[in-house]
Amino acid sequence: MSETPPNTLQYRFDGPEDAPVLILGPSLGTTWHMWDRQVPELMKQWRVFRFDLPGHGGAPAHPAGSVTDLTARLLATLDALGVHRFGYAGCALSGAVGAELALRHPERLASLALIAASPRFGTADEFRQRGVIVRTNGLDPIARTSPERWFTGGFAAAQPAITEWAVQMVRTTDPGCYIASCEALAAFDVRAELSRIGVPTLVLVGSDDQVTGPAEARTLVAGIPDARLAVVPGASHLVPVEQPAAVTDLLVRHFSTAWQPAFESTTGQMAIPAAPVKPVLAAPTPVAPVAEIAPAAMQPEPAGRPDRYETGLKVRREVLGDAHVDRALASADAFSGDFQEFITRYAWGEIWDRPGLDRRARSCVTLTALVAGGHLDELAFHTRAALRNGLTPVEIKEVLLQAAVYCGVPAANSAFKVAQQVIREETTPQE
Repeated sequence: MSETPPNTLQYRFDGPEDAPVLILGPSLGTTWHMWDRQVPELMKQWRVFRFDLPGHGGAPAHPAGSVTDLTARLLATLDALGVHRFGYAGCALSGAVGAELALRHPERLASLALIAASPRFGTADEFRQRGVIVRTNGLDPIARTSPERWFTGGFAAAQPAITEWAVQMVRTTDPGCYIASCEALAAFDVRAELSRIGVPTLVLVGSDDQVTGPAEARTLVAGIPDARLAVVPGASHLVPVEQPAAVTDLLVRHFSTAWQPAFESTTGQMAIPAAPVKPVLAAPTPVAPVAEIAPAAMQPEPAGRPDRYETGLKVRREVLGDAHVDRALASADAFSGDFQEFITRYAWGEIWDRPGLDRRARSCVTLTALVAGGHLDELAFHTRAALRNGLTPVEIKEVLLQAAVYCGVPAANSAFKVAQQVIREETTPQE
């Protein structure tokens, strides 16, 4: 444990003093205890360093209004302890700190894991509106809804003690520090810089995460040159708490095999072997893997053109959301069922899953085509899909303005009305 000056962070160590250091960073509203189930296994190989965000878990309430500030405080803490090189795993807000470390201080990082993370978290308005809620009503509204954001419904119902623990973590956070962290997330955006992250990176996400889900994870993997994707089944946003064994296994495998050598002290250079093209981590057979491990790029498909229905259904759910897809499939009958199967297999399993364009680009193309065709019903749910795929409201506006030039002002006028309503619904915080 530590005494904490304003420019450092509250921390604790677990594990042998002579082992390499592995840092575990918490998400907004949580404490270092979110990692309790991982520590016993990780400390067998590493000296585990955990920290609390300002004003969280009893840490002094010195607000940090940017990811850069949080990163500087972490490095100041490590410098004071003589820790110069380390592996790093960060969840959500601390994942943003991990990306900042990789971009601005690559010489300090040996390996990186980004958990429930994104190159840009939602929209700036979303987090600023959350700050307004806290200023007006305190943290209780956020605390009461945190289990819905963090856990699957089944887990929350089966684990009432953990659910209540999550609520109390948020309630005991300093409101000013929570608001400052929201401002940090509102301003964070490294989408244009992902290609400069050179450290071996594991991107880990819960399959049911509705906050920063598989779509955001795939954006990270597509942009980071040496990145692998792990999707943990049956988990939502706080995946280390909901599926601790799976997350522990994935972290051990990643940090055991992807630890980059240090910079050579005399030249400032390091020898990095050529990275393989997004290798797949093989699960031991015959035991089923605890999580899906997939490369960023599509692997060559075996001869014979495998059925793309299951792939299409998965992509369709990731882009449009489970509720929309469930409604569409439930309404299918003998007349329309073949059409639902057709679009799932070919539109979503073939076209949307092709590697040539990322999902943001495909959303731009789709929005434009729907404006041109006057398909306003589909424009509504594809506007929601565009937000899920990482487009901001400003970017959607630019797509519609571009469409106005080439598709016609009347078509764009109708499109703006539809998109405006959807964006209002999607960016207004739910109390």
